Amino acid sequence: MMSQRRGIHLDQSELLCKKGCGFYGNTAWQGLCSKCWREENQREKQKQIQEDWALAERLQREEEEAYASRQQKTQSQPSITPFSKFEERKTKEKSSKVNTVTKFFIPSTKTPPKKDAAPFDPQSSPSPSSSTSRKSSVDSDIATREFIDFLKPLKSGREIFKQCRAFTETMVYKRDIGADELSECVQDFYQNLSERLQTQFKGSSDQVECIMDEVEKYIMTRLYKEAFCPETTDDEKKDLAIQKRIRALHWVTIEMLCVPVDEEIPEVSDSVVKAITDVIEMDSKRVPKNKLACITRCSKHIFNAIKVSKKEAASADDFLPTLIYIVLKANPPRLHSNIQYITRFCNPSRLMTGEDGYYFTNLCCAVAFIEKLDGQSLNLSSEEFELYMSGQASPNWPLTSGATSSSSNSALSQVHKRLDLLTGLGERQERVIEKARQLESDLIDWTDEVEQKVQSVLESFPPDMQNPPAPTASGTAAASSAIDSDNVENELLPPPLQPQVFAG
Repeated sequence: MMSQRRGIHLDQSELLCKKGCGFYGNTAWQGLCSKCWREENQREKQKQIQEDWALAERLQREEEEAYASRQQKTQSQPSITPFSKFEERKTKEKSSKVNTVTKFFIPSTKTPPKKDAAPFDPQSSPSPSSSTSRKSSVDSDIATREFIDFLKPLKSGREIFKQCRAFTETMVYKRDIGADELSECVQDFYQNLSERLQTQFKGSSDQVECIMDEVEKYIMTRLYKEAFCPETTDDEKKDLAIQKRIRALHWVTIEMLCVPVDEEIPEVSDSVVKAITDVIEMDSKRVPKNKLACITRCSKHIFNAIKVSKKEAASADDFLPTLIYIVLKANPPRLHSNIQYITRFCNPSRLMTGEDGYYFTNLCCAVAFIEKLDGQSLNLSSEEFELYMSGQASPNWPLTSGATSSSSNSALSQVHKRLDLLTGLGERQERVIEKARQLESDLIDWTDEVEQKVQSVLESFPPDMQNPPAPTASGTAAASSAIDSDNVENELLPPPLQPQVFAG
């Protein structure tokens, strides 16, 4: 059984950060967690800045040396006076170029432009572009009202809202920056605000986490259009590639993936449908936390399906193949963009630890497995895999004459399996019919028994109709009137008797 899973088995240590920090890694961060990735990225940037500084200094030295050599040549030729002004102007241009290169690598101490600073002023009116963007999205307005209602009971609520609003307004002017730079800005804001909540506002860890969840909801709802699948990336192209890849793998069966799930069980079938629904619903959410919640619900439905099928707790080796199967059946829309959106803008602490981080890491592994899926991973030969991928054959079809003997044996085994299934269904139908006939016979016997008991009771207690009491005159009249009243509509009855006085 373990040899069958050689292509899907994943050691749990492979889910962790390659730096050994104990947090969950991510394929988008080259196997590192968000913390180690940011540190590595900062080191790379510092190294790049130092190299740029060295290049700028070398260029400046070369320019100064060239300028000095030209000055010496000019002094050695004093007769060329008409070109002195031209040389002076050329020297000024060269010196300005040198200063420009130097200033490019020196952090500016000047204040930012007015358009970048204006949104930070709470008294300033919002710009037309920002007000238009707010009115264009109902979700943004709802998120703003909910965020304000959440912050009202907090002492530092006003200050938190001012910082978050200023940050989102600033990001509106940075639509042309790359996705990684935008992600870095958002992550830096998360980190700085979280540290400030812990130090200045003296908030507990649970309270800070709750506030940061609402901050993430507010910011990412307003920045969703700029942050999700930005034009500066190739996310849309990769979405189409993954969707096409999954569509081409429609023939993959549960047996090929060694998925321990029996969809014939109603409860298991319901869990599978719910898991597919949840992973598709992920695309309709705007907040990274809500997208993660969809992945978590999907994973829990998968664990429930495995538990019901195996009648025991599911293991990690069972979970990953089943998750791959669910992704193949669901073919979620914009899968790559959703994963990148969560990776870039989700609260990093949620991705590094906890069940959300574990399930998200497994989803990333499942997508990576689908992208690299081959015949060996599915226990198929390369010829069979290519036939299935090209659409020339299917596991449910008889293969072509050019197929190998192993593939024909596989087709025959599928036929025998279907025949055995039909035979089993026929036997079950015969048993059902036999039980129905037995039930019909039992009902007839029960009816006869009830009739016999009723008859015996009637015979044991017969009605006393032998000697009826003599009716009195009033009784006779009442009986007559009763008879007459019951037969009023019958015209054949004789007229009623009239009482006569007897004189004797």
